[in-house]
Amino acid sequence: MTILLVEDEDRLAAALIELFHAEKYLADHADNGEDGLYAALQKDYDVIVLDVMLPKMDGFAVVHALRRAGKKTPVLMLTARDEIRDKIEGLDQGADDYMTKPFVPEELLARVRALSRRQGEVLLDELRFGDLCLSLATNELNAKGQSVRLAYKEAELLKLLIANKGVILSKETILRKLWGDESDAVENNVEAYVSFLRKKLGFLQSSVRIQAIRRQGYLLLEEEAL
Repeated sequence: MTILLVEDEDRLAAALIELFHAEKYLADHADNGEDGLYAALQKDYDVIVLDVMLPKMDGFAVVHALRRAGKKTPVLMLTARDEIRDKIEGLDQGADDYMTKPFVPEELLARVRALSRRQGEVLLDELRFGDLCLSLATNELNAKGQSVRLAYKEAELLKLLIANKGVILSKETILRKLWGDESDAVENNVEAYVSFLRKKLGFLQSSVRIQAIRRQGYLLLEEEAL
């Protein structure tokens, strides 16, 4: 599952991203309404978790703009205010569900799962692209009747590439997504794990390739599309 979190409280955002990652969900984060709206319009997410009180553009305006643009992504709105008129306004603007802070993390996850099912998604035990099948429970990667176990970071890299298939991911983006903003990891770490993953794709004789785009980053493609 891919989730967009639009939340300006740094500590809450970090805690929610950690919660989503523990459930093996991919999560992008924006800390203001304008960036959140841009991200939601550029990429198809399974669920958007959207705070109401945001810099630059509040959550009500964001969900209204999404619906006007034809985006049907389920939206769960978060607010520190427990007033019925806020809930009504959020739902009227196009939100699908509403939670008041503070909340129990397990309830948030349950509501996210419910929203993803509402749009017809079956919660995945595996991730597929081309001839690849990655087990999210064991990190076992299968292709053409063969299998290999991926290390944790290799699996996270592959998940990120699959979630952004057809999109060039810069080394900086991969660093931030896999190691975090506070990590001492450098671009050589990204290059190393791309190399590790390429070797395992080669071992499986997969038609999927990680293509390096000069001065831009990496792109996941099927061989036929190269």
